[in-house]
Amino acid sequence: MIVLENVNKSYRRHRAVSDLSLSVPAGEIYGFLGPNGAGKTTTIRMVAGALAPTSGSIRLGGFDLSRRPREAKSILGYIPDRPFLYEKLSGWEFLVFTADLYKVPGATAERKARELLELFELWDWRDELIENYSHGMKQRLIMAGALLPSPRILVVDEPMVGLDPRGAKLVMDIFMTMARRDRVAVFISTHTMSLASRLCDRIGIISRGALIAEGTEEELRGQAGEGGGDLEDLFLELTSDTGLPSLGGDPPAGAAAAPAARASGGGADPAGPAGADRGGAGEAAADPLGPPQGCGDGAPGGGGGEAC
Repeated sequence: MIVLENVNKSYRRHRAVSDLSLSVPAGEIYGFLGPNGAGKTTTIRMVAGALAPTSGSIRLGGFDLSRRPREAKSILGYIPDRPFLYEKLSGWEFLVFTADLYKVPGATAERKARELLELFELWDWRDELIENYSHGMKQRLIMAGALLPSPRILVVDEPMVGLDPRGAKLVMDIFMTMARRDRVAVFISTHTMSLASRLCDRIGIISRGALIAEGTEEELRGQAGEGGGDLEDLFLELTSDTGLPSLGGDPPAGAAAAPAARASGGGADPAGPAGADRGGAGEAAADPLGPPQGCGDGAPGGGGGEAC
């Protein structure tokens, strides 16, 4: 369902994503992990169609995202880590608006909007302006909007941000049901190791823009050369300065020299210039998604992500 082939993204002389290739079949939950500045959010934004790769190809459900963006985005649901919403709409109006963008028939839209508002415990707030919602309520509304069109692909950036433990468990159960019952391909970027360990079928680890390890947790343990340890231990081992060779090609220029530069007391952050993973200098302040999915380059309620 999701296929990335030799994807690169560069900002001036900094390469944020380097020769990235991966795939997520229908019914799989794929966890995408990496340190801050590794290229996770840049990758998420490229898969969501909010950012064009410098080179390489991205296909969603067989549709090339650069050549057939409307068809590709019509089967995509995107949940950003920070909810940017039309705050002068009510929660109900926002979902009806989203349904209109995806051309969901009126009766079906109203039924699904009610089901989702009840599922995310927002029904009693349906007529309240979104500007009066708490952060966690806004995050749940974003999720409801992403699920309303019944996407075949779900792309999620830090799904548990702003959610209490009850909400977090609900979201995990929803993702698992979508993958197992509905055969949705779920692509999740997260810093929460316990979430990735419990939820994900496979995990990819990106560091300095390159995919350095991929597989089940047990397969990652073998790649790290450890007999035991939890996912956090594996992550720390695999992303240490000793690292592993990139699965998708050579590491970005300058990555190998970074440990020596730090050891001598100087040198730059190997993750690159501050904010590079957000879209480069001068781009972080702009709305990264723009128009809604079905009408251009983004999704309703989309927004930026943390530099990770």
